Amino acid sequence: MGLISSVLGMGLLTMSCGSLPKESADAQSQRGSGGEQGNKATAVDVAIARSGLLREEPEYTGTTTAFRVVSLRSQVEGRLLALNVDMGDAVKGGQVIGQLDDALLLTALKQAEAELAARKSEVARARTLISNAHVEVEQARLQVVQAQADSQRQQKLLKEGAIALQSAEQSQTEARTAAQALRAATEQISTEQQAVAAAQGRVVAQQALVAEAKERRSYAKLTSPIAGVITEKVTEPGNLLQPGNEVLKIGDFSRVKVDVKQVSEKELPNIQLGQSVKVSLDAFPNKKYTGKVIRISPAADITARLVPVEVEILNTDGKIGSGLLARVNFQSSAQQRVVIPQTAIQQGSSGVSSPSPTDRETPNRNGRVFVINNTDGKPKVTSKSVTFGEKADSKVEILSGLQPGESYVVRSGKPLKDGQDVRISIISEKPESSPKPN
Repeated sequence: MGLISSVLGMGLLTMSCGSLPKESADAQSQRGSGGEQGNKATAVDVAIARSGLLREEPEYTGTTTAFRVVSLRSQVEGRLLALNVDMGDAVKGGQVIGQLDDALLLTALKQAEAELAARKSEVARARTLISNAHVEVEQARLQVVQAQADSQRQQKLLKEGAIALQSAEQSQTEARTAAQALRAATEQISTEQQAVAAAQGRVVAQQALVAEAKERRSYAKLTSPIAGVITEKVTEPGNLLQPGNEVLKIGDFSRVKVDVKQVSEKELPNIQLGQSVKVSLDAFPNKKYTGKVIRISPAADITARLVPVEVEILNTDGKIGSGLLARVNFQSSAQQRVVIPQTAIQQGSSGVSSPSPTDRETPNRNGRVFVINNTDGKPKVTSKSVTFGEKADSKVEILSGLQPGESYVVRSGKPLKDGQDVRISIISEKPESSPKPN
């Protein structure tokens, strides 16, 4: 019995060992068949083609300041009686914002006006003297005419022997005396006219002094020279001001300057006066501004080789103040094109992947890019011929053949062929979904 049991056990063991390789081979065959079927679609990383610049533009930081700041100063001596504005108040050009004590200025004005009245009286008196001189001249002229007529008659009578020689000579003397009196009266008119001219000159000079006194008195009213915002108060009512003392500062924020002090000297060839600039403010992150370069400093920092640049932006809503952090991008004149990684370029017409182009290669070469096609519901790749231009930072410009918005293969696990089924990896970029109709 023991011998029979041993023989039967050895037989069963032999049968089981003989069937094990066949079952294992069948299982491996099934796993191999299923694996090949599951790996038929090659995994690819996909991206969306977009337009942009090949090289990233550097971003600079700056600080906003008022386009201009005007210092309002006292032009006369006086005590500050009132100041009607405070920090942050908006003012208009010509608006009265303060008042100085003008008592002494008013007194000076009245004195100047009184002196002007006296000067005008002098002119009136001089003109009266001229009128009187004209009357005297007329009387003297009549006397000359009469004396000359009498002298002529006396000379005629003397020739006829009707009068003595003495009477004739006396009439001649009277005629000469009347002529001298006429000349003296005429000269007096000239003298009086000169006196009137001098008096009128004194009147004009005094009128200038009166106008100056009025102007000085007007300085007692402090008016804003520009439209803007009060940025600083230097003094308070009650203080005595001397000519030139600062009262407050007014900033013009209709436009705002951005001071960018850290522009590298290597960027200067790409920056020009009047150039458009993109500006963003951290205080208003949802709004973008467009400005222009208004000043490029001729002097660079001798240590860091940095050049200050000023940019101007409009402040139409008046919300931008001074001291805000601004981020500035100097817009490049280069045309924006589709930019993709160099790994997406496939060399040759067969569509088989080959090493990507390098920066040392000549630009404007031809290559191929695999784009994703989902027309039948399964992602497939289609080979497209493209022309690429310049390369930098492992990226390449596409001059033609690939449009913005197309999905293209960045890299694949295996070489690809035109029309091949692919499996899009989970790290791939998904196309933007279009809005659903209402």
